[in-house]
Amino acid sequence: MVRVNKLILVTAKHMPQHKYFVDIAKEFASKLGVDLEIREEDYVFLNEHGEKDGFGMAWLPQLFIDIEGRIRPILTRLPIDERTLSIDLEKAKNQVIEVLKSLGINIES
Repeated sequence: MVRVNKLILVTAKHMPQHKYFVDIAKEFASKLGVDLEIREEDYVFLNEHGEKDGFGMAWLPQLFIDIEGRIRPILTRLPIDERTLSIDLEKAKNQVIEVLKSLGINIES
C-alpha cells in the first residue's frame, strides 16, 4: 500500500488561481487524511519538482503529493471550460483523482 505523507501547495496569495488551488488542496488533504503544507512563492521547490514552461520557468500555483518521500505534481494548471471560458473545478478535481489513481492511490470522488 502506498503511504502518502502530505500534500504540498506552492502558491502566491496575489495569484488569481490561488483560492481555487487552496480549496482543492484542502479538500484532497481531508479525503486522504494527510496534512497540507502551503509554501509561499517557493521557486526553488518548484524548479526541483514542478512543471516548467518552454523557457524553464516554473509557475504558480502548483499542487504536489509527497509519497514516501518522493514529490510528484498532481495539479499544475486549472482547466478552462471551452464553452464558458471559466475555470472548471470539477474537471480539475477529476484530474487530481486520475493522477492519484495512476500513483496507486484510490480515493472516493
